[in-house]
Amino acid sequence: MPPEYEYAPLRLPANVDRVTAQAQLAIQAEFAGWELARVRLYRDGTRQIVLRRKIMPEPLPNLSY
Repeated sequence: MPPEYEYAPLRLPANVDRVTAQAQLAIQAEFAGWELARVRLYRDGTRQIVLRRKIMPEPLPNLSY
């Protein structure tokens, strides 16, 4: 069974430079577990970004007595 992912679309305006965008995405990857799935750069300079992360199964309940 392949891993299931959740996706988060993000749109960055044209005034956000590449270094700032990279820093924002690195923070999301480091602290929230997101990875880059897709980037689309438009002519007007905006970026459409899709982040994804694996959906973690819920932990088993504590079965100790």
